[in-house]
Amino acid sequence: MSKCEQCIVRQFSSLKSLNKEELLRMADCKTSYTIKKGEPIFEEVEITKGVFCIKEGICKLSKLSANGKDQIVKLVKPGELLGQRSMISEEPANLSAVALEDMEVCFIPKTEIMGFFNGNNEFSMNVMKTICGDLKESDDHMVSMAQKNVKERLAETLLYLEDTFGKNDDGALHIQLSRDELAGMIGTATESCIRLLSELNKSGIIDLVGKKIAIIDRNKLKRMSESC
Repeated sequence: MSKCEQCIVRQFSSLKSLNKEELLRMADCKTSYTIKKGEPIFEEVEITKGVFCIKEGICKLSKLSANGKDQIVKLVKPGELLGQRSMISEEPANLSAVALEDMEVCFIPKTEIMGFFNGNNEFSMNVMKTICGDLKESDDHMVSMAQKNVKERLAETLLYLEDTFGKNDDGALHIQLSRDELAGMIGTATESCIRLLSELNKSGIIDLVGKKIAIIDRNKLKRMSESC
């Protein structure tokens, strides 16, 4: 079997609908490379020329606001694809993708992906479902930003980080965001984020050790996130 047949990206993405012949073709044309923490996969307004498969590591999708603030829209984990929407719409990327830790990424050219899209109905349907799912997440995020206050959004985000990315042996959240990045996720100033984290720490709801954050009282944090 080709390595693409065994890859985690295929198991959890629209690539699972590709047959053996298509996977062999993809393996022949893909490019695999390492992206170091802090490096971009692609940047806002860049023309993406294919799809990026996230094999290992986590990246952030963000948009730069008019005041220069980096607003994080989504965190992307292994098994997901990037660049599908802009590739199909033939528009520049609307967001930047930057590695939050060292990553292993594969790139598949647009010509090959569009060949699968036009020749495999199940694959094209799965791609569209993924894009629809991303739109739903965007809608949910927009509603949360509009209806919840900053503390509620912070509580919700901390729970999301633990549920989605897990925690280390010491109980700290596996994904370590800077205070600036966390503030960008909840749409507030870095100073406000630091102050709220300190309040949660003093209340015994979370534990702060340097940059690490550990959830101590999950039930209180959940009630806080739902208080609106």
